[in-house]
Amino acid sequence: MELIQLLEHSMPLFLFATGILGLVVGSFLNVVIHRLPVIMERTWLHELREQQGEDKPADVSEPAYNLVTPASACPQCGHRITAAENIPLLSFLILRGRCAGCSKRIPVRYPLVELVTAVLSVIVAVRFGFSVQTLAALAFTWALVPLFMIDFDHQLLPDSITLPLLWGGLLLSLPEVFVDSTTSIIGAAAGYLSLWMIYHLFRLVTGKEGMGYGDFKLLGAIGAWVGWQALPVVVLFSSLVGAVLGIGLILFRGRDHNQPMPFGPFLAAAGWLTLLWGNDIIAFYLR
Repeated sequence: MELIQLLEHSMPLFLFATGILGLVVGSFLNVVIHRLPVIMERTWLHELREQQGEDKPADVSEPAYNLVTPASACPQCGHRITAAENIPLLSFLILRGRCAGCSKRIPVRYPLVELVTAVLSVIVAVRFGFSVQTLAALAFTWALVPLFMIDFDHQLLPDSITLPLLWGGLLLSLPEVFVDSTTSIIGAAAGYLSLWMIYHLFRLVTGKEGMGYGDFKLLGAIGAWVGWQALPVVVLFSSLVGAVLGIGLILFRGRDHNQPMPFGPFLAAAGWLTLLWGNDIIAFYLR
């Protein structure tokens, strides 16, 4: 209780604690980003074998593989990462970005995800202060980070993240943490259906699929958090960011313009910006 009161009355301490918590959560999100697509693929293969009657005998079992098991290890040499080597950000700096077992370079994306998660968490704390909104917005942020990365890497938006995000937004509308229930429900429906209609219209005109169903669910989840009035801001932000990044990749990295680009990362970034500053943006526009 004393710690809570101390955090409430000391903004620097509150921001520091939020940043440290963000680093720890970011370390776990690295595991989610790496393992969840593998878990999904193994689940799909298992279900396919069952449908084809090719499932393994009952006495043959695969090693457990989930977000907890097995322990993290170097993919190059198999060196098991100890607790001292798994301190968010700090261990990467102490090890100078190299594995303690084989000295191969550790991808910089791991400390980067930790750092970005911490920075975003601190921004949330600054925006909403010591409040229930901060707790909710942190959960929203921590869900969007793996969605951003997984969709960027694999063109997947896992239901195991998007659906809880949707239900979380709807439940938080009951005490009106961000928006009221009517606004949230309409936002969820409008977010999903708007992209669903664009998808089918695009396929009807071109014969191609412009996006996946995961994008519908993600925009529906964001709509549940920010409300239907803010959806145009989300779509506008995501389209602008997507256009700028897409043109940049084509010009500076030689990306094939025919190569599909995931829309989920842009939706995630736009949804986060809108949750924090959407009302201010709408009010500014109306003025």
